[in-house]
Amino acid sequence: MKHIARKRFGQNFLQDDSILNDIISAINPAPDDAMVEIGPGLAAMTDLLLQTVKQMHVVELDRDLVARLEKRYPRERLVIHSADALKFDFAGIPVAQGKKLRVVGNLPYNISSPLLFHLAQIAPLVQDQHFMLQKEVVERMVAEPGSKAYGRLSVMLQWRYRMALMFIVPPEAFDPPPKVDSAIVRMIPIEQPLECDAAALEKVVQQAFSQRRKVLRNTLGGMFTEAQLRDAGIDPTARAETIPLEAYVALARKLGTDGGAEPLII
Repeated sequence: MKHIARKRFGQNFLQDDSILNDIISAINPAPDDAMVEIGPGLAAMTDLLLQTVKQMHVVELDRDLVARLEKRYPRERLVIHSADALKFDFAGIPVAQGKKLRVVGNLPYNISSPLLFHLAQIAPLVQDQHFMLQKEVVERMVAEPGSKAYGRLSVMLQWRYRMALMFIVPPEAFDPPPKVDSAIVRMIPIEQPLECDAAALEKVVQQAFSQRRKVLRNTLGGMFTEAQLRDAGIDPTARAETIPLEAYVALARKLGTDGGAEPLII
């Protein structure tokens, strides 16, 4: 029986063989990889990965698709977690000593940002991530200071990952086709992120970008003096989208120290 894509799960199934093969080439799986796929759907990518990987884990919310996967694959090849990826404990996936997770997936566009932040919490346990996302989201992820796409998502993810937009995927590669272009992004965790408190950095960045058209002297005025902004290498009359990651980290350190939070490496 044909599975009907469900809008509430953000389902768009990739069906273009050429693009699927390009994705597998980008991932470059090895037999003993600790591979985890989020939202395997109709298993188009799962099939190709299992041609190389001895065993992999998948996280799938749709119970109908879970049932299909259970019938299709033996448990020793495919470990199925029937769960919401936003709440799933990826750190609980067992891996061989010395191994790190390799996470892949065609992520539902309606939850992509919160899911990326959820996964960022386990970045030290991850070797790399390859995701299909809305092209606009990937452009925001990899954006540099000074561009319109540069924002909270850029800063917070660039603090933890080196990222690259690999290639674009057109709507007609999917069933049903989405209304936007998609893109493949590669995310490699940074072994030693710039030292600062994660909560402090998030607080500074969120406040800085809360009113993009205002200068930082105004948006961050309740948190820092102009002297503190200059001390962090920031022109108080600059806007949030012009400020590099390093300057936000410097502010987060100030906030962490003033607020009593201990700086730490995450």
